Amino acid sequence: MSGQGKVVCVTGASGYIASWIVKLLLLRGYTVKATVRDPKDQKKTDHLLALEGAKERLQLLKANLLEEGSFEHAIDGCEAVFHTASPVTLTVEDPQAELIDPAVKGTINVLKTCTKVSSVKRVIVTSSMATVMFPKSPLGPNDLVDETTFSDPSVCEEEKQWYVLSKILAEDAAWQFAKANNIDLIVMNPGLVIGPVLQPTLNFSVQVVADFINGNNFFNRRYHRLVDVRDVALAHVKGLETPSANGRYIIDAPIVTTNDIEKVLREFVPDLCIAEKSEGIDTNSMTYKVSVEKVKSLGIEFTPTETSLRDTVLSLKEKCLI
Repeated sequence: MSGQGKVVCVTGASGYIASWIVKLLLLRGYTVKATVRDPKDQKKTDHLLALEGAKERLQLLKANLLEEGSFEHAIDGCEAVFHTASPVTLTVEDPQAELIDPAVKGTINVLKTCTKVSSVKRVIVTSSMATVMFPKSPLGPNDLVDETTFSDPSVCEEEKQWYVLSKILAEDAAWQFAKANNIDLIVMNPGLVIGPVLQPTLNFSVQVVADFINGNNFFNRRYHRLVDVRDVALAHVKGLETPSANGRYIIDAPIVTTNDIEKVLREFVPDLCIAEKSEGIDTNSMTYKVSVEKVKSLGIEFTPTETSLRDTVLSLKEKCLI
């Protein structure tokens, strides 16, 4: 097992992607120091403590994104840090306090601690396709998006896309801080993540599948890109285990239409009907091309979207979430 004897930290460990990262790390033999806001909150921690290897090699530690230094005890003695903790919500009353501060200050707080802990060799930050797909001029069907494409914060501010803005500013702050402080930083940029859930609650991206099951096209668009959480988690782990890994990694899937999604979900909900409508939305907005060659070079083979959808539904049923 490649992780035997190695200690790593995962922040925001009870989250959807983070739980899978913890699961894979434990399976590979790593000792994992996982941060959560409240280690006593069983709803947030039971699924982690139930993972294979957790008894022997998982420690849960309390940390808060906005509290400077609160990650020190978790990062101490680790050779790598996976920073996944960042709020995900589209409805906020105070974007600065609810999204931007925790995302940006939290990232800098974690990176600052990494500069003080000499054992840390590499930091892997979970960003998002949000930091890629909103450049100054809107993407068209012939545009190719790759790791050199960056979203423009002013576009998101104008459109009041606060979650997107929080991810852009946090990733930007991470790159600037890492360059100034000589940190070996890797950033993962996943699209909309679906697949089986380990945690007992619905998270934002899987809620989108639950909405489809209820006949509701949440994004009100025809084209979608849905990437599997297991592929995303594995890309994070490979980002640590591949010495030559560097920079950003786009993790996104080929286009599927609402119609394709409906076909798969009909197996479970025979009378399902989902509208493909895109009133007032540019229907081509998702049809740009995406290069995933870089993440494939880490050895990632993408799970077909229909497999991910099926596994998502089975897992939601099993957890009584639909």
